[in-house]
Amino acid sequence: MTVIGWLQIALVLAAVLAAAVPLSTYIVRVYGGEKTLLSPVIAPLERGLYRLSGVDPLHEQNWLTYAYAMIMFSVVGFLSLYALQRTQAYLPLNPQHFDGVSPGLAFNTSVSFLTNTNWQNYSGETTMSHLTQMLGLTVHNFMSAATGLAVAFALVRGFARSGASTLGNFWVDMTRITLYILLPFSIILALVFIALGMPQTLAGSVETTTLEGVKQALSIGPVASQEAIKELGTNGGGFFNANSAHPFENPNAWTNMLEIWAMLLVPVASVLAFGRAVGDIKQGRSILIVMSILLISGVGVIYWAESNGIPALTSLGVDQMQGNMEGKEVRFGQAMSALFTAATTGTSTGAVNAMFDSLTPLAGLVPMFNLLAGCIWPGGVGSGLYGFLVVAIIAVFIAGLMVGRTPEYLGKRIETREMKLVMLAILIYPAIVLGFSGASVLLKTALDSLNNAGPHGLSEILYAYASTTANNGSAFAGLNGNTPWFNSTLGIAMVLGRFAYIVPVLALAGSLAGKKRAAASSGTFPTTGPLFVGLLLGVVIILYLLQYFPALALGPIAEHFMMLNGRSF
Repeated sequence: MTVIGWLQIALVLAAVLAAAVPLSTYIVRVYGGEKTLLSPVIAPLERGLYRLSGVDPLHEQNWLTYAYAMIMFSVVGFLSLYALQRTQAYLPLNPQHFDGVSPGLAFNTSVSFLTNTNWQNYSGETTMSHLTQMLGLTVHNFMSAATGLAVAFALVRGFARSGASTLGNFWVDMTRITLYILLPFSIILALVFIALGMPQTLAGSVETTTLEGVKQALSIGPVASQEAIKELGTNGGGFFNANSAHPFENPNAWTNMLEIWAMLLVPVASVLAFGRAVGDIKQGRSILIVMSILLISGVGVIYWAESNGIPALTSLGVDQMQGNMEGKEVRFGQAMSALFTAATTGTSTGAVNAMFDSLTPLAGLVPMFNLLAGCIWPGGVGSGLYGFLVVAIIAVFIAGLMVGRTPEYLGKRIETREMKLVMLAILIYPAIVLGFSGASVLLKTALDSLNNAGPHGLSEILYAYASTTANNGSAFAGLNGNTPWFNSTLGIAMVLGRFAYIVPVLALAGSLAGKKRAAASSGTFPTTGPLFVGLLLGVVIILYLLQYFPALALGPIAEHFMMLNGRSF
């Protein structure tokens, strides 16, 4: 580890915070339907879309109607993307003349992009036509991110309102988030990426000559436009198989820093916007401090573990001055690879600029733990905020038990109904991840998909289900996911990880909105100071470590001791 490396990390994180503060104010204005700087241009388009779709922007929905609208929108999105993939051979903008995608893979991909997971059991440059990439995958990058932020808006209204029966209007929230937040910022970011060397063309390939004089066709396409929303919407699906390690998706150090900045920007701004929306900036700040401690700690562990290299290679006389560089790009280095890894799994992005399968065991444990916790520091667009608020409710409930008072959070009493909904949401992840992982290690058809045995093979399976359940989409590699078993079960994990979590959250929002907001008293547990920050950190560590420690002990921890003993992993 070097001082320069840490300065690079600090520079990117400072740039995120500097942009997130004003963006949080802007998000609150969009959340409240107020006029913004872009209103003169976008408001007429917004009104036109409402008239075209028959939506009354003044009509609000209760939590059940809000959830129903969200689910129906997702079903239509799934069917349209599935049909597009299956018929792409007969549609325009297919310069490579790709065939239609097989039914199993089309199902998995449709579910993947619908749920903001972007898990890919295919190579983009050899499977998807330009029309599928643009009209299918890129559009769903916008829609899935907007859905997550809309649910966060609904939960924030649950805390902010008093004695209310509605949470807003899903169609209005989706429209405003897309038009005012995701679309304009993606256009600007895409133009910057183009200026920095990313391709943006409808051509299928370009012919080049290598240094050996061999002619080679390089796949290209509308990369920059997909890359922008891929990072800004915490989606992560790559135009190319190598994702952000590919020189066309991530040409240089500047684009690498911008991609990290983009994936952290909206989640961080959303947390600060939460504090502004409930009328207490310190509430958002406290949550962000906890998220930051967890994120930076993860960066430190990855940076340290990878910089130390592999003892067995050092004993053989291999120079590891740069640390473990297997699976990494020299142009990014250890510091930016560590930050990218922690950021892409601390959010629900899933993009990669280094191969996780090549990480040392303890470094690989960090992204795995981030996924097992649900990718909530700072989390995906919207999903990070509502995921962490669920943990905050558990923290205040424990605090209430310790002092013998009915727990309250932001003036709302946390009672039996709220805790049932919170626990329903929390238990979804371990039930899916551990259940499917346990089944996979017992099935020959699943084990045949592994390239590695022992603890590393277990880590590959565990990571796959953790990634899909948390709607992240990154992979440990070494596992062939394009099989009937994994296409089906990973698809089920994506659906349950998204909707079986969101529905209890919306029910929680409806329950909180109906409660009267009580004023703070001398007996109210403070949720803005160091005590709450420490309690929240403790709850996060205990809650998730207790659930997953046996699986982690059999996977990356066992592999770490194998590495120290010089055994193959």
